Amino acid sequence: MYRSRFTENLDVHTLDYLSSISEDKEITLYDIWGSQAHTIMLYENKIITKKDAAKILSALEKLKKENLSVKSDSEDIHELIESLVIKKAGKQAGGKMHTARSRNDQISLDIRMKIRDDINTLCSCLLDMIETLVSLAEKNQDAIMPLYTHLQQAQVGVFSHYLLAYADALFRDLDRFYVTYGRVNESPLGAGAIGGTSLPIDRQSTAKMLGFKGLVENSIDATGARDFVAEYVGQVAILMTNLSRFAEDFILWSSSEFSFIELSDKFASTSSVMPQKKNPDILELTRGKTAQVIGYQMAILSNIKGLPSGYSRDLQQIKISIWASSKIAISTLLVINAMLKTIKVNKQKMKKAIDSGYSISLDVVEHLVKKGIPFRVAHTIVGKLVQAASKSKTPLSALSLSEIKKSLIDGRVEAKELYKIIQGMTVHSSLNERTSYGSSGKSEQKRMILDRKKKIQAYRVGTTKRTNEVKTAFENLAKKVKTLIK
Repeated sequence: MYRSRFTENLDVHTLDYLSSISEDKEITLYDIWGSQAHTIMLYENKIITKKDAAKILSALEKLKKENLSVKSDSEDIHELIESLVIKKAGKQAGGKMHTARSRNDQISLDIRMKIRDDINTLCSCLLDMIETLVSLAEKNQDAIMPLYTHLQQAQVGVFSHYLLAYADALFRDLDRFYVTYGRVNESPLGAGAIGGTSLPIDRQSTAKMLGFKGLVENSIDATGARDFVAEYVGQVAILMTNLSRFAEDFILWSSSEFSFIELSDKFASTSSVMPQKKNPDILELTRGKTAQVIGYQMAILSNIKGLPSGYSRDLQQIKISIWASSKIAISTLLVINAMLKTIKVNKQKMKKAIDSGYSISLDVVEHLVKKGIPFRVAHTIVGKLVQAASKSKTPLSALSLSEIKKSLIDGRVEAKELYKIIQGMTVHSSLNERTSYGSSGKSEQKRMILDRKKKIQAYRVGTTKRTNEVKTAFENLAKKVKTLIK
């Protein structure tokens, strides 16, 4: 259809190589909506007649109900839709639909509408998962567990603190998407192939009809730039990286060696030969799918890094990376959130793990610091105590007075006093005394949980508003279409 200057049709293998029909099914409806808005704008600005507009809009409405994913001789969804409109409405009317636009601004428009919806979906899914994490944290403020660095027991903590850490990481993911939405929510429609048009179009009108807040003003930038795609998929990659780290923790903690948590049978697989196995497959797949998304991000950046200004067909290849990244992220959030709601927390196992280690060591150091002992001196004293306890395979509290005397290197600390400090130190006292802002202390857990609940509500209001704005725009567009078709 677009081969006006050529005398031959595309070679069959060339068409197969060029075509993006199979990938374009994700944006079919967006392309139809964009075409409807553009057609209404052409009519309202007296570029086409009401009669022609009605025929085009009627044909587009019929196409919404048809399966357009079938194999065709079209290069892309834009050509296919236009050819079908011409077939239904006639060339006299249907041939006017593409007036004052190009496939270049069309595809940029479709991608922006798709990403815009995906961001709203991701924000909603993120809020659901954050809410689950905060709710689980509220129920597990008393679940005492070791906090790890280098996979070694570091300090006394609570499971709620760990859950809130990931809630905060996901809040940052949410905020990144939330901010990016504003840059995505700008319409490129009307930019044409690259340099605009001499026809009296109204770009602001189509933008408003499609729920956009503004325009990608420069016509070169509007058609050729894909930095917003790289930004979006990059943020999906960061989100997946956070989820992958979370998955790794849960894989470890659901193992028999830890047994801190147990996954529901609904979210686990078994072995084909070993009947006792309960494998955390969805968590392992989270790690694997994260690698995929990182690959998609690299593919996009590699694709656009060397392109000249304006549209190049290379850009066609990034679409599948967008669709796949969105699908992976949304499905991962849905399944992990559902899994979280069903996990069993083994508080006894967590407590037993902390009792067998030396996680109160820093607390002993800090008690000495409060008595005027230099931190590094106190660090050395307690280090020697741990060394002695480790050799005898006992906790610090089991050290005798004579063993403590051998570890003293500072005359300002008496063995009896240090013995008293150690004996009075428990995991509960450690948490009660932990008062620094954002710590795992009991008071801070309560404050942070309350704060995150308020934050969730605020983001929900904003996300719902954005979703409704787009929904309302399309409802109004549908009304205009209906009115003109009558």
